[in-house]
Amino acid sequence: MSQWISRFPIPKIYLSFLLLWLYYTIFSASFLSLLGFVFLVFCLFIQHPWKVVLKVLLICGLFGSWFLLQKWQQEAASQYLLSSVETVRILPDTIKVNGDSLSFRGKADGRLFQAYYKLQSEAEKEKFQELSELHEMVVKGKLASPQGASNFAGFDYRNYLKTQGIYQTLTISEIVESRKISSWDIGENLSSLRRKAVVWIKRNFPDPMRNYMTGLLLGHLDTDFEEMNELYSSLGIIHLFALSGMQVGFFMDAFRKSLLRLGLTQEKFKWLAYPFSLFYAGLTGFSASVIRSLLQKILAQHGFKGLDNFAMTVLLLFIVMPNFFLTAGGVLSCAYAFILTMTSKEGQGIKAVARESFIISLGILPILCFYFSEFQPWSIVLTFVFSFLFDMVLLPLLSILFCLSWIYPITQFNFLFEWLESIIRFVSQLSSRPIVFGQPSLWILLALLIGLALLYDFRKNLKRLTLLALLIASLFLVTKHPLENEITVLAMNQGRSTFLRDMTGKTILIDVGREKASEKKEVWQEKVLSSTAQRNLIPYLKSRGVSKIDQLVLTTSDAQQLGNLRELTKTFEIDEVLLPEGILEQKDFIEKLKTSKVKVGSIKKVEDLSIFGSRLEVSYLSRDKSGENSDDFILYGKLLNQTFLFANNIKEKELSKQYPNLEVDVVITGQTASKGQSDLESFNMLNPKITIISADQKKNFKTQERASVLEKGDKTSKVHHTNQQGAIRFKGWTTWNYETIQ
Repeated sequence: MSQWISRFPIPKIYLSFLLLWLYYTIFSASFLSLLGFVFLVFCLFIQHPWKVVLKVLLICGLFGSWFLLQKWQQEAASQYLLSSVETVRILPDTIKVNGDSLSFRGKADGRLFQAYYKLQSEAEKEKFQELSELHEMVVKGKLASPQGASNFAGFDYRNYLKTQGIYQTLTISEIVESRKISSWDIGENLSSLRRKAVVWIKRNFPDPMRNYMTGLLLGHLDTDFEEMNELYSSLGIIHLFALSGMQVGFFMDAFRKSLLRLGLTQEKFKWLAYPFSLFYAGLTGFSASVIRSLLQKILAQHGFKGLDNFAMTVLLLFIVMPNFFLTAGGVLSCAYAFILTMTSKEGQGIKAVARESFIISLGILPILCFYFSEFQPWSIVLTFVFSFLFDMVLLPLLSILFCLSWIYPITQFNFLFEWLESIIRFVSQLSSRPIVFGQPSLWILLALLIGLALLYDFRKNLKRLTLLALLIASLFLVTKHPLENEITVLAMNQGRSTFLRDMTGKTILIDVGREKASEKKEVWQEKVLSSTAQRNLIPYLKSRGVSKIDQLVLTTSDAQQLGNLRELTKTFEIDEVLLPEGILEQKDFIEKLKTSKVKVGSIKKVEDLSIFGSRLEVSYLSRDKSGENSDDFILYGKLLNQTFLFANNIKEKELSKQYPNLEVDVVITGQTASKGQSDLESFNMLNPKITIISADQKKNFKTQERASVLEKGDKTSKVHHTNQQGAIRFKGWTTWNYETIQ
């Protein structure tokens, strides 16, 4: 086998790079990936004789056929959907209990489903928290397609589940029967074994020690670790919990040394490493980084080193995990591994390690920005410090304590983890916010990666180094400050939010959405939830490179929006919050608003909001300017080549009385199901070209309000519902063009 591999017509790293472009050409069907693949094939013809080229193209044909088969199977599975499911087999290690909500992955009719269920009692909750054996349930429920991305740069849950082989979700209304079963399936038994280990740790070790044990040994972090998860993420060191090369190396070396001490030869260990790798991968949930690390470790034992090792790992991943490079975890895992391989010759000593850490952080920066839009500079230092603690101290310690727990649980070391969390909290208070770079486009991402590769190659050539550094800096600058105007109406689960930014960088945010009114629940029913701002608004603003909001306009005194406002103040710098005059008289709301520690001002009728080289006129349709109801508050103005009206539900009589001849091009309005009147009926008198209704999710409206086009005489007006069609964005320099997420 190794002799056949050694006869590859071109170096393995070049072949894997070529096949990676072919992979994205087939799976993403983008023009950029096709152009890159064609360019590489063209270079192949120039640099190699035709016999070598034919051999390479034959290999590309074989892998291309495999990729096409996988894509065809995915499309076929997404088209052939089941109408109902009666029996579901639970995969125990996917069970997650959050308050009175239960989620898990289950098998039914040869398919994998993501299932949800509302727990009916505290006893039932405890039952599922302790469940570790394979169970099959007879259920009543409803199948549905997963929700796709509703905002630009938003999380695409449908696409994520697709990479996991899941094409439908199952919402269970009733569990009719649950019975314990046995199975010969290796994956199901490993799932049960992993769940047993998690339950054992949670039962025998205190908090927070148990979270670090399940995280570092099994790759499992529960909802009760949410607070620390956010702190580690804000410091840029959440990857310390991502099982990868260090953990794999630790356990593989421990397994090898144990067998060698028992008298086994190195040759026999090579073959025993295969079942051990499968066992360890199952215990860690078959995570992408673990599988990549295990493949590299096994290949190293068979003589593959350096770039050859990495290239062979990529080729094997194409076969054993075809969706690997469609996930953020897979891409980041391989990117880190590649950079580590390239920088392994930096030398030894503290200076060499520091230089290597800097190169790795800089090299991975474009990919981190593509997925997360930001980078925490503190992560360079903190990773250097805490990686030693996690990998050299905590991992061996927790491994020993876990093994000893089957004899007697030793919990006296819990104070170490309490100290660690205190240190993390202290450091998070001292550290600054992450630097928001924005999400680069695919073209800019490619240019950044090429630029950084050249920067590394010419690191000793000062003249070229300076030019490349300026080029890379300009690409990051263009990503953070796009040279275009934009107005984006986001799809919020509740409420509405509209973002405006001009080419000079001036930003205005109108409303921040709101949280759904919480019902009174018992303690066992309380959930750990993220806000609508964290799920929808903040990711989009970060993707556009926003780190500061000049003016935040709140058009309502709804207290349910304050939670989102607090999340925004944690993430962005806000110069001032502007309120209608009437809201300032509501002392309760203002007192709650002051807890967010933001500067508060009023929007008076005589004042305007300037942006896009123009202005938005502030107007109140009622005389008392009361802030009790925001329906009377509107913003109106000509922005570039079109006239915009921002309003909530208002009465047609008041609008026509104050603006009898008003005509607008774009109406942006909010709507909730509790309103009796139709916004479209009110705003149709303005003859808009497009009416955008920022509506609450899962609301039903009148037939007319669900229409996509309204007619009035010989004129037609498009209607866009954010709860159905997702976000809409207007972009341009002197004229507006709009795009939608769907």
